[in-house]
Amino acid sequence: MLIKRKEFLQVGSLASAAFMMPKFLKAFEQPQMVPPGNKVTVILQLSGGNDGLNTVIPVRNDIYYKGRPGLGIARDKALLVTDEAGLNPALETFKSLFDDGSLGILNSVGYPNPDRSHFRSMDIWQSASASNEYITTGWIGRYLDAQCKGCDKPTQAVELDDVLSLALKGEESKGLAFKDPKRLFETSNGKYFKDINTDHHNGEEAVDYLYKTMSETISSADYIYQQSRLHPSAETYPSTELGKDLKTIASLIFSDINTKVYYVSLGSFDTHVNQENQQKRLFTELNDAVKAFVSDLKKNNRFNDVLITTFSEFGRRVAQNASGGTDHGTANNMFFISGALKKKGVLNAMPDLADLNEGDLKYQVDFKNVYATMLRQWLGADDTAILGKKFDYLDFI
Repeated sequence: MLIKRKEFLQVGSLASAAFMMPKFLKAFEQPQMVPPGNKVTVILQLSGGNDGLNTVIPVRNDIYYKGRPGLGIARDKALLVTDEAGLNPALETFKSLFDDGSLGILNSVGYPNPDRSHFRSMDIWQSASASNEYITTGWIGRYLDAQCKGCDKPTQAVELDDVLSLALKGEESKGLAFKDPKRLFETSNGKYFKDINTDHHNGEEAVDYLYKTMSETISSADYIYQQSRLHPSAETYPSTELGKDLKTIASLIFSDINTKVYYVSLGSFDTHVNQENQQKRLFTELNDAVKAFVSDLKKNNRFNDVLITTFSEFGRRVAQNASGGTDHGTANNMFFISGALKKKGVLNAMPDLADLNEGDLKYQVDFKNVYATMLRQWLGADDTAILGKKFDYLDFI
């Protein structure tokens, strides 16, 4: 059967927007019971280069205040966690998590020869490559490839977005990207796509592949939607995008879907201008959404099974610019949230502002050590095979 160009593009749109790999989609079609203690990680990407120094504030460092005469956060406004460090005033939930032993803060995380381009640095973080390497698969995608070769219950990864990030793309398996299970279900079950799928006959190889993908997408979308309705979250979440995304993730965690990794983004933190207000707005959204999410996990006895981690593609320069903001920098901090942290609080030294590289922080921890730790210690995977090199483990999990 010959297919019209418009029809081909419409079929391809559903197939690519919903998902790319039929093999992965098939895994959703059979119910898979999740055993108690199933470890899950939620990765929260702070897109745009979040300013780490106004996130975890070096409240006793004169260099910080001299470099930021109008932007530095005063000690009496910061949420103090140690004598030397305070959290941004908008992160009250994170202060509470610190106080109850559920928050870890890792400072000066980065990589050698840092790149200050948003796109390139994000690629480096998502692919887990060196700064001079170009890799077309992501570290979570390679985890999907490696963790279950030939088994009948492969692990899934889900991104709450309309487009799948490089991080979740493997050679054989890829994550699934969608904003809302109901919307995915309604789109894939629309009359137009149902009719096309019913009327299709074998023909061109590329077209057959698209139809096969679409057919399996329809089946998988139905399964995901039905599973998400089995244990809907009863928690009240804020009506922000991140609040809605974390509520969807909570409902899926409480369901029978064998998903080990959830990926969600918040931004933009590209605060060249008017940083104080922009970061405050985004941190308020982050704070309120995480507060509801953690409360939900605790009420459902899953907080010990979930590790929430935040990262940004780079930090900002130490000195403020002339526009009430900060420009692209290098190393940054990461947060780890869980009821099962083995080490908590401030995990390493605060950044050394007296020892900079042309005005930028020097990294002290390679982010791939964090990935290796999460892969091995939390997800039980072969981190060396996935990352292509052996990295030392950290001791926070």
